[in-house]
Amino acid sequence: MTDRLTHLRSDARDNRERILEAARAVFAADGLDAPMRKIARTAAVGPATLYRHFPTKQELVTEAFSERMRACYVVVDEGLADPDPWRGFSTVIERLCELQSRDRGFTAAFMSSYPGAMDFAADRGHALGSFAALARRAKEAGRLRADFTLDDLILVLMANGGIQAPSPAARVAASRRFAALAVQAFRASPDAAPLPPAARLAFVAA
Repeated sequence: MTDRLTHLRSDARDNRERILEAARAVFAADGLDAPMRKIARTAAVGPATLYRHFPTKQELVTEAFSERMRACYVVVDEGLADPDPWRGFSTVIERLCELQSRDRGFTAAFMSSYPGAMDFAADRGHALGSFAALARRAKEAGRLRADFTLDDLILVLMANGGIQAPSPAARVAASRRFAALAVQAFRASPDAAPLPPAARLAFVAA
């Protein structure tokens, strides 16, 4: 009996991990609007099993992206710890844009109010607060334009999230170029530093 219970618990843990892995993959490809049934199919479990572990999509999103959210504020904290505030600021922009280009679901969760769990909201608040402090230091150093606001960071992420490309690699390459353009635009005295290589993009008809 004990062996059977242990086996059942092991199966349940395996199912939960498969669901989370599938959710990250599907959300990364399709965004948060991806249907729960597609996640269940990708995880090779039935809808009932999925809902037994995660009764709502909000719970699934929060669990799937909690580690990525913490990774996000580690990126910001590392930028804040850089003794050169402009280099720290630029690096955060570049790394966040690349993170977004690799995982659309994560940044959709970061930017929206969809994940209502308090720990998720607290992580996002921590990241934004640290970035605001970094931006303030970069302004005081005379490197960041004085009219930069946190809304500009959100604008960059919204624009970066709209990049369409024929492959994940091309999307990452395009995101790197876009981030370099954004960083130059935010510089207090823009210069003509070389941009990363251009990427071939997919054009979507209006």
